Amino acid sequence: MPHCINFRDVEAAYQRVATLVHRTPVLTSSYFSGQSGREVYFKCEAYQKTGSFKFRGASNATAMIKESSSAASADVTVVTHSSGNHAQALALAAASNGVKAHIVMPDNAPEAKRRAVEETYKARVTLCEPSARAATADRVISETPGAAFVHPSEDPRVIAGQGTVSLELVEQVPRPLDVVIIPVGGG
Repeated sequence: MPHCINFRDVEAAYQRVATLVHRTPVLTSSYFSGQSGREVYFKCEAYQKTGSFKFRGASNATAMIKESSSAASADVTVVTHSSGNHAQALALAAASNGVKAHIVMPDNAPEAKRRAVEETYKARVTLCEPSARAATADRVISETPGAAFVHPSEDPRVIAGQGTVSLELVEQVPRPLDVVIIPVGGG
């Protein structure tokens, strides 16, 4: 699956997830604005469901999988490997879209995140050695009818969904933005 997306993909994702995600606040900081000599705005994705922007991408991917599935939604299972934020996001996104989730987590994942995935968001969890996440996810997919893999960071559906934060930011800030700085990482 190619990783490339375009602006239309993000716009479509924005419409798709609008009723699923929180519209998170934009805050300012007089300190940072003073230090930089510019107005500085912060998009507060820590207030997103599951505490991370990851819910945007997981929601878009899960909604697209459900839309494209020829099987009944009860037969769809989204599968991923993650030790935390994407795991929680995909588990809640699946529950919000009426599909099942099976999350492969390393056995050293934080207990609080594992419990959130399993107990709060009702996903099935398989623990494994940290180095065996991808192979374990492959096994889960091969053993699960209707399974669809959602990579935490290299899935175009996830990338487009996470990109919706930029459209929301542009709508919320009362003036044109000169620069947008976004930290990125896969975990």
